[in-house]
Amino acid sequence: MLEMKKVATRDSYGNALVELGKEHEDIVVLDADLAGSTKTGVFRKAFPERHMNIGIAEANMVGIAAGLAACGKVPFISSFAMFVAGRAYEQVRNGVGYPHLNVKIGATHAGISVGEDGATHQCLEDMALMRQIPGMVVINPADDVEARAAVKAAYEHVGPVYLRFGRLAVPVYNDPETYQFEIGKGVVIKEGTDVTIFATGLCVKEAIEAEALLAADGISAEIIDIHTIKPIDRELVVKSALKTGKVVTVEEHSIIGGLGSAVAEVLSEEAPTKLLRIGVRDVFGESGPALELIHKYELDAEGIHKQVKAFLKNN
Repeated sequence: MLEMKKVATRDSYGNALVELGKEHEDIVVLDADLAGSTKTGVFRKAFPERHMNIGIAEANMVGIAAGLAACGKVPFISSFAMFVAGRAYEQVRNGVGYPHLNVKIGATHAGISVGEDGATHQCLEDMALMRQIPGMVVINPADDVEARAAVKAAYEHVGPVYLRFGRLAVPVYNDPETYQFEIGKGVVIKEGTDVTIFATGLCVKEAIEAEALLAADGISAEIIDIHTIKPIDRELVVKSALKTGKVVTVEEHSIIGGLGSAVAEVLSEEAPTKLLRIGVRDVFGESGPALELIHKYELDAEGIHKQVKAFLKNN
């Protein structure tokens, strides 16, 4: 069996911006001195007059983007998730969210898969922060195909959008010829009857692999890709929860405030269901090889399989 092609979603981001830039002259890209890492350097090469390096001044970058949006441009601001969601939170909230400006935030290097950069750079709180801002759309794509589609959908959406991308190259499992992306709509990858696993970002492929391990144990797992954390697909969450009666969420993010919290909110209001949240459990990350960290924090297929089995046994 041939190994799947692997692409980091930060590369997908840069490449998607170039393709959009060819079609839409109103797109401008801003970076905080990290164009090589965020991969917006490819856009700078293609459209130097529409790329701005603001320097190590993320808050200022957000303010400039707000002004550009107010003038009719569609700015994509780019930096590490820790900086653009964390350091510049106030500016994003008050300068973009409050006036509901058409600014798109491309946040790369999210989660523990940042690896050796360590806890200070491994943002595990960004989706929680962005979910709190009224009107902010929050998207966490799983592979290259989904990430490219997400960037296009973000451009077409009028209003602020937070796009979360990773540093680690991950398998490309979606078919670009058939895949369809819609903001706020989850994707049923595999139907099942015993438990629903809602996954997001790089954890989607791990959940797919965990499903095969669970099937070997006689457990039928429904696998659903929740690429849009906000607005979440409430209808699909409730429908699947009522079908299987057991729900698991998997995310490369704190279990507080991200996908697990979003699903819990829906279920508590509309369909109370036994729930297991798999993610980083109220701790900081640490420095180390990305794949080893994903394994240590049990976000890989083996860890998901182990935790889901224990959850079902105890419930």
